[in-house]
Amino acid sequence: MGYEVRVKCADGEFGAYMASPASGKGPGIVVIQEIFGVNQVMREIADGLAAKGYFALAPDLFWRLEPGVDITDQTDAEWKKALDLMNRFDVAKGVEDIMATIDRLRAMPGIRKVGAVGYCLGGLLAYLTAARTNADASVGYYGVNIPAFLGEAANIRKPLMLHIAAEDGFVPKAAQERMMAGLQENPNITLHRYEAVDHAFARPGGKHFNQAAADLANFRTAEFFRRHLT
Repeated sequence: MGYEVRVKCADGEFGAYMASPASGKGPGIVVIQEIFGVNQVMREIADGLAAKGYFALAPDLFWRLEPGVDITDQTDAEWKKALDLMNRFDVAKGVEDIMATIDRLRAMPGIRKVGAVGYCLGGLLAYLTAARTNADASVGYYGVNIPAFLGEAANIRKPLMLHIAAEDGFVPKAAQERMMAGLQENPNITLHRYEAVDHAFARPGGKHFNQAAADLANFRTAEFFRRHLT
């Protein structure tokens, strides 16, 4: 069971959900939210990482728009709110908040390496975390709008893994091809595309959840973090 902590940044402070390993020691991982805020899905991801020996910290990245957003993907009204928040979200400020969260983890006794994992909007932010911060390793699941930031790929000097949904309704095939072509030459980037699955294939309870693809992506993520953070 996690608890809330506060993270200070250049223009204020915000809440974040912290899940700690039973051992009281281990690397850190920033859990980067979807468009639904730090909700039950994100908290469970953090709890799962803590069970594997990581300090997992999920920052409230919508705090400038509305602190404490915690909604699901189950109703039209929640989708409308989530998409509105995403459209008003300042991506650059979000990456700055992720950097502050990384710093918050690194300030804790015994934490040396810190990674990041993000989903949907958080998948894009995981990519930008790799490009703009000092995270030791980053993973993005079905990130949206990455092709708009391909010019930053050369800045990625630490390991990054991206999980791509081949039938992603938010990332057309042409955009996927541009993304893969623009990133495959960087030796620090590992790309995995999952055939016949849609956006959010790893979100438990979601409309497009696919157990086999989720299990494979999560296994690859676990091995990736084990290799680069521990």
